[in-house]
Amino acid sequence: MSSVEAATRLLRGHARATREIVTPEGVTLTVELAEYGERATAFMIDLFFWFCGSLLLFLTFMILVLRGWVSIFAVSILLFISFIIRNFYFIHFELAWRGMTPGKRIVGIRVIDRQGGPLLPSAIVARNFTREIEMFIPLGILLSAGGAGAAIPWERLMLAAWLLSFVVLVFVNRDRMRAGDLIAGTIVIALPRQRLLDDLVERQASFVFSDRQLRAYGTFELQVLEDLLRRPDAPGVALILGEVCSKICRKIDWREPVAEGDRLRFLRDFYTAQRAFLEREQLFGRKRADKHDSPGDARP
Repeated sequence: MSSVEAATRLLRGHARATREIVTPEGVTLTVELAEYGERATAFMIDLFFWFCGSLLLFLTFMILVLRGWVSIFAVSILLFISFIIRNFYFIHFELAWRGMTPGKRIVGIRVIDRQGGPLLPSAIVARNFTREIEMFIPLGILLSAGGAGAAIPWERLMLAAWLLSFVVLVFVNRDRMRAGDLIAGTIVIALPRQRLLDDLVERQASFVFSDRQLRAYGTFELQVLEDLLRRPDAPGVALILGEVCSKICRKIDWREPVAEGDRLRFLRDFYTAQRAFLEREQLFGRKRADKHDSPGDARP
């Protein structure tokens, strides 16, 4: 383990489980898996928000029924709407917030594609509808049967075993995936929080670039620059690097002059900042294949 990795773990307080994901463009990303407690906390927060929304809707309908403004048949409509809210709460927020629900955002975790691609709507729908089979349907049957007192003991045992098997599944696979993640091809990661380390890196660099400047290029241009930087002493490469440096300065509107002796350092700093920026954008589901690709596009 390098000294940088050791210092990183010391600042985190404990070592998180990490996984390396190779994107379709060949960029390797190291992500930190969300802890079990973080996922459970986020889920409980989301359940609380869902319960509050459903309770508010239920009380509104009951007031209307008691006053005779709505027929008793509206209760069935209420139950259906509650079902819709429960199912589409998670889907809506994970679609709108790029893999996050209110609970996940508060805790600081996110759903991403396991292969490094964009988080597709079909994957979000699949992982959340699976939760009905994993938890809500058997738990609802178990609770309703227990309240009625008519459930046969072995039926309760089977339902409890069904619920327990899906809980155990998260603990027995290396990526901590629930059944919905296995089906949808997703994993849940912790969002990067090491702003202090990022600041130290920026201070060590001779040239610092803004996010607006780093949006000028994509993965393809980064790979071309990497190929050039790997062989700076090759014949003719020095001239090419000078031309590339001038072109980048014009593209990103770099106003300060770059001395001839600083061009290689400028390009290395730009490469480091560009790669970190693209990797960070990738974690948020915003991929950019090249400079012609819109920053908001998400191509498979």
